[in-house]
Amino acid sequence: MNIRDLWLIGIGTGSSQHVTRAGEAAIRSASVILLPRKSHATADLFDLRCKLLDDVGYKGTIQTFDYPNRDPSLPYLERVAEWHKAIAKRWQGALSGIATAGPVGLLIWGDPSLYDSTIRIANELTPSPRVRVIPGITAIQALTSAFSIPLNSIAGSIKVTTGRRLRQEGWPSDIETVVLMLDGETSFMQLTEPNLEIWWGAYLGTPDQILIHGKLPAIGEHIRRRRAEARERKGWIMDTYILRKSFIS
Repeated sequence: MNIRDLWLIGIGTGSSQHVTRAGEAAIRSASVILLPRKSHATADLFDLRCKLLDDVGYKGTIQTFDYPNRDPSLPYLERVAEWHKAIAKRWQGALSGIATAGPVGLLIWGDPSLYDSTIRIANELTPSPRVRVIPGITAIQALTSAFSIPLNSIAGSIKVTTGRRLRQEGWPSDIETVVLMLDGETSFMQLTEPNLEIWWGAYLGTPDQILIHGKLPAIGEHIRRRRAEARERKGWIMDTYILRKSFIS
């Protein structure tokens, strides 16, 4: 089955309360929901999606697919591009035995527009489907809400980036607040800028949520240990953090 209508539904960071009414309506109206299967260690991610579908009252077809592996021998950008093409083929393959012309839905952690590749993967489908994006609560929103803080200071500059780029480039010049996504290597441990404050959160919006805040030099190692312990215990971790320069020591 070719995908005619593809709905990318933002579901927030793990809590069913993060799903908007538009998201709930889209889920209930989708003919098929595609769910990625995970390894045994991350089975609870699959279970969270299934619980969300049950909470919303989804009555349609649930079809699973397996993620392909990335080719570590390729340069980073080429590796990601090839991986996206392979995922698109997995979507089509998962739907090959399903006879429906209705919308196909994908449940996207956070929001489909922020550090998520699903929109780009959808562009690899042939023929091209009609893509509809339903926004969701981002990890950044979940983090600032959990700490009851604004994302920016008054007239302060913000940069959203990844751990890989922070390690490569260091602290960006003329930036007061940096939001880190997709950082699997606690890249904040490499920073030497004085007076950095950190708001770190893992498993945001779930019963396992962990929140730590303080001056980076004082608590950086504590966060690194807590992160390692949590990942060892659950088999996976999703974390996001905000760093901000403080001009008062």
